[in-house]
Amino acid sequence: MKDSRFSRAEFLGLTSLLAGSTLFPSRGEAAADGGTPSLRTTRSPGLVSVPAAPKPASPAEYEQLRKACTASLPVASTSDDGAEYVRIGEWMQRQKLTSDFYGNGDFVQAFEKKIAGLLGFEDACFMPTGTMAQLIALRIYADASNVRTVGVHPSSHHVLHEDDACSVLHQLRTVNLGPWTRPLLADDVAKSPDTLGSVSVELPVRWLGGQLQTWEQLQELKRTCRDRKVKLHMDGARLWESQPFYGRSYADLCKGFDSVYVSFYKMVGGIGGAMLVGNRDFIKESRVWRHRHGGNLFHLAPLVASAAMRLDAALAAIPGYVKRAKAITTLIAADPRVTVLPQPVQTNMFHVFLRGSPQAYNAQRDRIAREDRVWVAGGFGQTRVPGVVSTELQVSEGLGSISDADAARAFLRLLEAA
Repeated sequence: MKDSRFSRAEFLGLTSLLAGSTLFPSRGEAAADGGTPSLRTTRSPGLVSVPAAPKPASPAEYEQLRKACTASLPVASTSDDGAEYVRIGEWMQRQKLTSDFYGNGDFVQAFEKKIAGLLGFEDACFMPTGTMAQLIALRIYADASNVRTVGVHPSSHHVLHEDDACSVLHQLRTVNLGPWTRPLLADDVAKSPDTLGSVSVELPVRWLGGQLQTWEQLQELKRTCRDRKVKLHMDGARLWESQPFYGRSYADLCKGFDSVYVSFYKMVGGIGGAMLVGNRDFIKESRVWRHRHGGNLFHLAPLVASAAMRLDAALAAIPGYVKRAKAITTLIAADPRVTVLPQPVQTNMFHVFLRGSPQAYNAQRDRIAREDRVWVAGGFGQTRVPGVVSTELQVSEGLGSISDADAARAFLRLLEAA
């Protein structure tokens, strides 16, 4: 099986982290004494030995342990027992904002205009989800060109996380371009054996630890798509975190793309929602498709407010998060038992690879949480290499005031002998 062609089923099976199955013990894992047999037998160049330890018996206990920590390397949810919804309401009252009706309202439309300007486009449409936003963009391009093939990276959200929505809902066919091991490049488009109607490019590539094309590679990709009259769409779910790597404005990054989607719950910390940006005619048609998708919520204002009240502060904080990620990964990667991808990191996101079993590392993570009050990982997924697991980390406000050295030290405790 080629690296660029391994299936969604294989990916999900190997990366149980996606479904959260590494976070909670399954009923079949527990031994008679409440421990996990593999925890007492795991020995490797990574985790030397971890005895059975108390562990959360339910999702509620797991969440209680996580929330008791004062610092977190993985991103934590901002929703906590309704407090976020109270903050949204109070913010709207302080701003003297009124709600919308099906997206029609000064507040929602002003926020759409703000994001369009920030990204250098004529217009924008707020969407309840990024999946909806991207499907709409690709459908519009397919109808206009009468070419229903979409070029994507093998790890694309369209391929792995949408239950074949491209095909089932819109009769689109995704074509994997290039290998899994690097971001999509111009040459991948140029050498595609399939005629492409559009190309969807993720910036940065989540499943490569936040890797990005160089500026020159990105410009070449834009030129190639333009010369071949292939519409170029950006999956910018984590675009906000890419700006420090390039050192250019968001408008400069987006220039040359026909459309861009950005998320407001990833990194920004909103309760949900996304924005699709493009030229006026494209966005006018996008609004029709939003209606067809059932995305014309009676009131969009609560979702928009959750994003608007956080956006400016979130964007201002990202360069600092990237700087901290570089410092922390340098300290972590100094241990020869640990591999960080990419190294050096390019955003505030990165993946860490360790030898051992997910169950063993999850137990040690819980021990660190109890003893140090640092949440060092959300969960560990089995990789394609037997005996090697990975976890995804992202430096954010959840890391708090803990020092970089203490954050790295807490993470490396995963490798301690019992």
